[in-house]
Amino acid sequence: MTSTLRRQRHSVSSLLIHLVCVTKYRSKILTTESLDVLEISFKEVAAKMNFEIKEFNGEANYIHTLIEYPPKLSVSQMVNTLKGVSSRKYGQAGYPKPYGKDALWSPSYFVSSVGGAPLEVLKRYIQEQEKPS
Repeated sequence: MTSTLRRQRHSVSSLLIHLVCVTKYRSKILTTESLDVLEISFKEVAAKMNFEIKEFNGEANYIHTLIEYPPKLSVSQMVNTLKGVSSRKYGQAGYPKPYGKDALWSPSYFVSSVGGAPLEVLKRYIQEQEKPS
């Protein structure tokens, strides 16, 4: 994937981040089906907030996401909205949250700007994450 420039009225940008979110208490509760619910939720949030989920995958207790976003958005805005909406949709779909808590996600997260490593390498890394059973 070659990085394309986001052209807006007052800016041209190429902002990409790698986001990792872990479940509360690192509980291994995510399944292939629940990851699908989370991916759909992330993409709906992205469409509403005008950013793009370039890649999404995960394992039983965490997810990896490659995000392209405009300069007007802060990383914390995107992450807080992604985690809040996805946690709610996950629960509404009938999936259990860790230890019966209200939150799906740990309050912490990892994020890194990307661009040093070729994006194809990062995409392949995310794609090759082992799917939960």
